[in-house]
Amino acid sequence: MSTYHVKKGDSIYVLSGKWKGEEGKIISVLKSKDRVVLELPNLSPKKQEEIGRKTVKKSQANPNGGLIERTISIHISSVALNTKTKKEKEK
Repeated sequence: MSTYHVKKGDSIYVLSGKWKGEEGKIISVLKSKDRVVLELPNLSPKKQEEIGRKTVKKSQANPNGGLIERTISIHISSVALNTKTKKEKEK
């Protein structure tokens, strides 16, 4: 089992790829694929459109069905801890 430089709940900065320069929070770590699932709250409308939405059927969890927001999965080597928020927590 490998250890990672980030964990669930950490605030991160994306270093490379399509989402380079974005700041977000880790929702989960997918150890089998070496990826992290991110929540990126401050995206421009154009980038939000690229992620898209997913249509879901009615279920107990989603009684009305409809559209839900998608999340982003990025390789773990493409993210770094956001040092700004880490320093603020230490103070």
